[in-house]
Amino acid sequence: MTMDLNSIIDQLETGDQDVALVALQIYNKERLGELVLGFLSRELQPSCQLACVETVRILSRDQHCLGPFTSRAAMATLATYAGIATAETAQGCDGEGEGSTSSGGGAKSQNNASENPDVEVVAAELQLMAGVAERLKQCHEPTWTHELAQQLHGIGLLGNQLDATLGLCWPDKFESARVGSEGIPSEELPPLSREQTERAMEILKILFNITFNTAKREVDEEDAAEYRHLGAILRHCLMSRADGEERTEEFHSHTVNLLGNLPLPSLDVLLMPKVQQGSIEYMGVNMDAVNMLLGFMEKRLDRGNKLKETLLPCLNLLTESARIHRETRKFLRSKVLPPLRDVKNRPEVGSSLRNKLVRLMTHIDTDVKTCVAELIFVLCKESVSRFIKYTGYGNAAGLLAARGLLRGAGGSGFYSGDEDSETEEYREAKALNNIIQPMQLGLDGRLRELNQEDLHRLVHNPPGQQPGAPPPGFSDSDEEGH
Repeated sequence: MTMDLNSIIDQLETGDQDVALVALQIYNKERLGELVLGFLSRELQPSCQLACVETVRILSRDQHCLGPFTSRAAMATLATYAGIATAETAQGCDGEGEGSTSSGGGAKSQNNASENPDVEVVAAELQLMAGVAERLKQCHEPTWTHELAQQLHGIGLLGNQLDATLGLCWPDKFESARVGSEGIPSEELPPLSREQTERAMEILKILFNITFNTAKREVDEEDAAEYRHLGAILRHCLMSRADGEERTEEFHSHTVNLLGNLPLPSLDVLLMPKVQQGSIEYMGVNMDAVNMLLGFMEKRLDRGNKLKETLLPCLNLLTESARIHRETRKFLRSKVLPPLRDVKNRPEVGSSLRNKLVRLMTHIDTDVKTCVAELIFVLCKESVSRFIKYTGYGNAAGLLAARGLLRGAGGSGFYSGDEDSETEEYREAKALNNIIQPMQLGLDGRLRELNQEDLHRLVHNPPGQQPGAPPPGFSDSDEEGH
């Protein structure tokens, strides 16, 4: 059924939603897409060109209306406007869109269309990935990566290519599986082929470069959806194996590096898959990915080589995940900071994960010791007393001094108010650990413990000093400045 615009308007005026939906879908599918693509194959004024590309971008979001955009001619036209045209693409396409202001819309439209499985064959014939690679070689300016990621929608394009490389299907919106292997635990799946792993790692490297400064940046709703979709693919990468242990570790390393670049709110996709038989469940949440990250971190920790390059990406990722997700923080705390039972040995003595991390809190590299301390501090809900309890005052002093928390105030994070559990062993040792207390000789000749009020008075009015006078070395100008 072919419909004209007047007929569309008549059906919209009926007020019937179902009738309007069918009419608009038919019109978009049969007429509007083809008409707009016809315009784009001609030489147009920039304003008209931009309007046409924006129209295609909106229409291509509807999976039921992708027909006009999946043909060879249509894909060639969109590739030209996306700036990724090759010699193969140019055949049969007369568009002049490359390098124009509409390139972003062209790229986004092609990205939307590429989600159709039939388009993969056409994309291979047109050598679109070769076009993307050539465009990447033009990256010489610092601003170019932002243009590629945002205006040209390189994240979506490369994410879809990574999806196709791994052969994924999507049982749920943010839950992926290999085609034909739905419901099979990841550890039972065969490893990725060498070709799949190599291609996936190259895509991961490019994505890392174009997302380098996005972790702390706020993104709009459309970009947030792209990042979360990419995060779900990366979760699959994290749970997959390559051919050989060394290759698997390299693959996971690139995955962790890229996960650390994603905007923090998008990391919730790591916890979204349903709990299945064999999954690690904690507080009703699937912790397989977090447990994998923890194991990856400990492996790098035990190796001890180039800690700044190999350990910090995973440390930072776990820290930020724990900071914004309560379930992740509690799970990590149960693994890293279990209830204290060994109260006789110093915190850095031993072979537990806590002992290994505490030893790094006095590492010669400032970045390493700061990141390790930050992770433990977050797992302690930024409580100074709890932080000291698990690490010892000497080990904790560096981070507390840097944050101005040596007086015992808590951090600025927002955490749930559950009570810290104390083991019987810690409760018994606590009194012995506090044997050194501030004391004062009283008028009766006996020593007595100083309370908080006594300490405050002594700090501000030392013996032999007039009440109200500033302490020695403290000038009036310092007081005004403070």
